[in-house]
Amino acid sequence: MPRRKSADDNSAFRQVQEQARTLLQNLRKDIRAKEAELKRLREDEARFGRLVSETKSGRQAASNGAGSSLRGRSPASGSGRINWREVLEQLPKQFGAAEVRSVRGLKGKRPSEIFAAITRWIESGAVKRKSRGVYERV
Repeated sequence: MPRRKSADDNSAFRQVQEQARTLLQNLRKDIRAKEAELKRLREDEARFGRLVSETKSGRQAASNGAGSSLRGRSPASGSGRINWREVLEQLPKQFGAAEVRSVRGLKGKRPSEIFAAITRWIESGAVKRKSRGVYERV
């Protein structure tokens, strides 16, 4: 025989539901705080990255001497990782792939690397494709 719901069952359920609602609100608040902290840390990283790359490029130019190359490759193609977020910040509101290549340090990059970066920007929502070969920062 089915059990009838009493007022106690209903109030217990409501208490659990209220506790869950409170926990969810606190969790959302914590997530917002962590996202704000992460944003600040990323900005710090970008700032320090620019500082290091400016200092590093000046030291490398002095130590390598003029005209030196790494195993016949252009220095840009093997000079380490590119911070594509910083590259995007340096571009105008509307740009094409040729303008991406004009950013310092990208001259020796292969077209596939440039278009892979543009595709990542589009997928992340940082860039919209306006027309063929024309992109816009969001």
